[in-house]
Amino acid sequence: MTCTLCPRNCKAERTPDRPGGVCGMPSAPVVARAMLHRWEEPCLVGEHGAGAVFFSGCNLRCVYCQNKSISQGGVGKPVTVPRLREIFQELAARGAACLDLVTPTHFTPAVLEALGEAPWPVPVVWNCGGYEKVETLRLLEGKVRIYLPDLKYALPGPAGTYSAAPDYFDHAAPAILEMFRQTGPCRMENGLLKSGVLIRHLLLPGELENTRRVIDWVAETFRPGDVLFSLMSQYTPQPGASGNLRRHVTKAEYRAAAEYMVNCGIVDGYTQERTSAKEEYTPDFDLSGT
Repeated sequence: MTCTLCPRNCKAERTPDRPGGVCGMPSAPVVARAMLHRWEEPCLVGEHGAGAVFFSGCNLRCVYCQNKSISQGGVGKPVTVPRLREIFQELAARGAACLDLVTPTHFTPAVLEALGEAPWPVPVVWNCGGYEKVETLRLLEGKVRIYLPDLKYALPGPAGTYSAAPDYFDHAAPAILEMFRQTGPCRMENGLLKSGVLIRHLLLPGELENTRRVIDWVAETFRPGDVLFSLMSQYTPQPGASGNLRRHVTKAEYRAAAEYMVNCGIVDGYTQERTSAKEEYTPDFDLSGT
């Protein structure tokens, strides 16, 4: 395939056994782990956990990525489309509250084939970095019931410096609008999200202004009850980090961000304890479940 699935439009020749492009992946799926994951937002976890499938590769180059071994390091196991469908079925049979597809964009055709035409017994969640193409998202309509995008940046400076994507917001904003067009306002049943958009934002140390601009856009774009918003504090310094990224987010920074969120009228969603900034919240990508 000549790949134009994401905003990179790199037109790499990706085949089932030949990797390429910014994501560095073949067209056939590569999976690093499948598991019942308890560290997603409560509305996705339920009694047993979210049925998370962690795909390898990513179209972003975040210098602070906690999953760098799989997003940029190539860790993962090639699986066939029939095996990917079996993985989905196994997670659902184990009581997963949802099928949580983590960073799946560069495998969109294979994922769609694995999902098939029949509806799944639990919601399918598209858990992505937000750097998406509207045209690709439209392929998912009717298959994905919950979108879980990051909205990492509203400013081009940090987007370029930290993720090599200065045009991040230019693509993420219309992508999230398309997600909302497909799902409509959030629908909850017994504390679980059944359909809708949950926007995540990770506060980075020293980047409070970027967080404020993200919150501004969400507050100005959506009405109360339209979407959920998750303000995360779990930034963890990675080896080789420089500047502000060498430290954790301070209590004052997170408190200021949380207060700004409330003052802007965003009350539907989640804040996060600063104790979440621990390595044990990152799964061990040991290929189990694949």
